[in-house]
Amino acid sequence: MKSSNVVFRVDATDAGDQRLFVEIEVSAPFTSSALKLSFPRWVPGSYFLREPIQHVSHLEAFDEKGNSLKVVRRNVDSIVIRDLASVSKVRICYKLLCVENTVRSNHLDESHLHMMPPFTWFLPTSGIEASRMDSTHTVEFILPSNWNVSTQLKHQQTTSHGSSKRHSFTAEHRDALLDGIAECNANEIHRFNVGGRDHSLHYWDAGGNTPNQIMLERFIQDMKNIISEHHALFGPLDEPYHTILHLTDGGRGGLEHTNSQTSMVPRTSLQPGHVEDYRDLVSLFSHEYVHQWNVKRLRPKRFIDYDLQREVNTDLLWWFEGATSWIGDIMCLRSGAWSPDDYFADMKRKLKRHHTRSGSSCQALCEASHEAWIHLYRSHAYSRETQISYYLEGELTMFALDAELRKRSKGEYGVCDLMKVLYEKHNIYVEDTSLRGVQYNDIRKALTSLSGGRRLGSFLDDITKEAGNLDLARAFSLFGLDYKPSDEPKRKEGTETVVWEQFSQGWLGVHVRSQGNKLKVTSHMQDSPVREQLQVGDEIVAVDGVRVVNAEQLKSNLKGKVGTTVRVMYARNSVMQEGLLNVSLEPNYPTVSTSDGNRLWKITIQSRQADSA
Repeated sequence: MKSSNVVFRVDATDAGDQRLFVEIEVSAPFTSSALKLSFPRWVPGSYFLREPIQHVSHLEAFDEKGNSLKVVRRNVDSIVIRDLASVSKVRICYKLLCVENTVRSNHLDESHLHMMPPFTWFLPTSGIEASRMDSTHTVEFILPSNWNVSTQLKHQQTTSHGSSKRHSFTAEHRDALLDGIAECNANEIHRFNVGGRDHSLHYWDAGGNTPNQIMLERFIQDMKNIISEHHALFGPLDEPYHTILHLTDGGRGGLEHTNSQTSMVPRTSLQPGHVEDYRDLVSLFSHEYVHQWNVKRLRPKRFIDYDLQREVNTDLLWWFEGATSWIGDIMCLRSGAWSPDDYFADMKRKLKRHHTRSGSSCQALCEASHEAWIHLYRSHAYSRETQISYYLEGELTMFALDAELRKRSKGEYGVCDLMKVLYEKHNIYVEDTSLRGVQYNDIRKALTSLSGGRRLGSFLDDITKEAGNLDLARAFSLFGLDYKPSDEPKRKEGTETVVWEQFSQGWLGVHVRSQGNKLKVTSHMQDSPVREQLQVGDEIVAVDGVRVVNAEQLKSNLKGKVGTTVRVMYARNSVMQEGLLNVSLEPNYPTVSTSDGNRLWKITIQSRQADSA
């Protein structure tokens, strides 16, 4: 493919101040005497604007002879370099502060570089032919000689560069450049092949810790099993796939790329005995792996051509994240990476989150998707009262849709089959360009075209466009799974069964957090009896004269006080106050227990690998 004659370069050999040296070389021809470059503000997969230009310093520009060129700032995201009539090459240099250790940002220290292209480079936006940005770009990493590079960019060569090494790659076009995440460190890259497709795992630990070898090998084997299950559904893709895994003291997140992912989890995930953390790691890997098909290759129609300077919203994040979460976890179960106990333990956790938020009655999934820019990514302490997560509620909604579809198709089809149909018809590479990308009606049409889905169009409308229409009790019953409150403490008196209130847990309906020996209210739960008395930020000091400094002490002091009032001393804006608060019975929300389920459930979780062999 034709070269763009634009080179993007980073030098990570001096990490002392955690500033990455960055260069961009743009060669003539120029279409005007001024070259404008803009810093991307939107990272695909993040769904809201960020301002990475804030980390740029020491900005300079030079011509091919090393003469300084004047750089002028434009707007919030751009620079302009003028007087280029006799210039054959412009070299832009700057330093980039890399201290944010997340999957969506750059991080540099003496042990590694994690590079996010949209957080690294200005892009030429005028002054050259626009078509050049859709040509092949050169990307270079100058790194310590013992560092390895994991990236989906195409490797060209590695050469000596003084005491360092220069690693050269290419990106086929602008979007490939921006999607070319890279992890550079001295750790071994674990390589393996599944179904003819090459895969790799490259980890980095923020504290320099080494994962437990047995747990690491277990994870690689579970990766292989999960990948095989994905391939059984969608078929393997051609390009190699790279998994970058960051291990931290508590941070968590994941970001998908066309042929790679960066996932961040607590390092305990790969230490023996941390069952929940390992379960979450497996789920996160599977979720991001699904995104190769659902988000990167099958996109909302509005995301076919990314506009990197402004917010572009969609009503379909419930599908692109909720359905991905549903299928990702089912793949964990189908592959054997999760046991049934793992699946139902994770479902219990999700149901608790679902029941303690009141936003489900206020906000529909399509609305939550549309407002992700202003709500989910800019949440506040009261968000859970009126807003929902299209991740969580989208997944539970897909669970309900899957149950209905399998019932009506006698087990033949489910949401995973719906995703496969949509992918095959609307992915970004289909020959008919008018079919690329999906809108709501495309999902609805594909659903109603499936066997058993003919009359599910209105059902889909009800659960995605209207609030409060999700019937989980019916969904669980269709799968033959128990969905009911857990048993309460009871005693028998004659023929009557009564609750032992003296042993029941009292409840104020607030989330609290200990901060420096202070117990502060962080948010209210659904139906909180103290919603109008305690405010977010209040410090709960004592209950009935007994000091409390953590959640366990608060819970203990409310034991056996259901139906009574307690005298609560609290501080609001450092002023001591006191009030009588009603204590309710802790809600006993319905949940699910481990179950074999019925025939439909067994079909849903059955491995498809034998069928694809």
